[in-house]
Amino acid sequence: MQSNNTGIVVANAPISYGAFEVTVGIDPNVPDGAAILEAVSSAGYAGIDLGPVGYLGDGAELGEGLAAHGLGLTGAYLELPFSDASELDAMMPELDAMLDTFDAISEFQRGLPPKPTIADAGAEHRRNSPGSGQRNPTSGYSPEQWDAFAIGLARVVEHCRKRGYEPTFHHETGTYVESPEEIAKVLEISDIGLCLDSGHFLIGGGDPVEYLRTWADRINHVHLKSASIARFNEVVAEKLPTTAIWEREVFPVLGEGDLDCDAFISTLKDIGYSGWLVVEQDILPQTAERFERAIADQQANRTFLAERGL
Repeated sequence: MQSNNTGIVVANAPISYGAFEVTVGIDPNVPDGAAILEAVSSAGYAGIDLGPVGYLGDGAELGEGLAAHGLGLTGAYLELPFSDASELDAMMPELDAMLDTFDAISEFQRGLPPKPTIADAGAEHRRNSPGSGQRNPTSGYSPEQWDAFAIGLARVVEHCRKRGYEPTFHHETGTYVESPEEIAKVLEISDIGLCLDSGHFLIGGGDPVEYLRTWADRINHVHLKSASIARFNEVVAEKLPTTAIWEREVFPVLGEGDLDCDAFISTLKDIGYSGWLVVEQDILPQTAERFERAIADQQANRTFLAERGL
């Protein structure tokens, strides 16, 4: 599975082709899971994120599909309402469905295990005003809400570990954990590892290269994407919701946008990061032609990384 000598294993994700929780089963232009597996494998990636449970297949069907394409499963993303105990109760079956999927493909998995990639569920006012964590910190959690959040997060972390999986926390635009300060708070109140997402970190107001070093001992998963701060600022100026980030394609191919990709990759190597490096370029599917462009973009992203020793 590993194609370089760094310990970094390069993967891709269905969201790079327009398939994720907001589109699967809703948008008729979403490509089917089999087409995604073929595109990711053909581009030379070693793994793939799950996307919505069932999208790439279920049980042995999923495991066989991954194995046939030479792909490992990197993990799966789930937003959870950590600060509300009753709402969290209602979401625990979805967490178990994710972990059950990991169990079902375990005999087919080679190399690195999948990571439960969990995020805060946010709230409507945050989703309607992306970037608030940096611009308007008072829109975030109160001390009492952070206390409740810590209890809920600890519950989820313990549950994942009891099931045999080490979770990772993903900061996300439009949630209560998007700015560097909010991420630091999570790391202060929990021992969970961090999934550093370079694109979301950029538009959240931070320098991902700097924080790779700052949080080197806490980072256990990485989502690699670039971001156009100018496009994001347009979304903010026009008072658009978080969905506009995908509509405006704020996340371009690697080498474009405002991420210093070479510095980020060099720093990953310098800190001795070993694990999944999941390339993401969040888009909406829109048309069949857009899917073809997504295939070309992900091939270009894989070539970009190969040229840099990954």
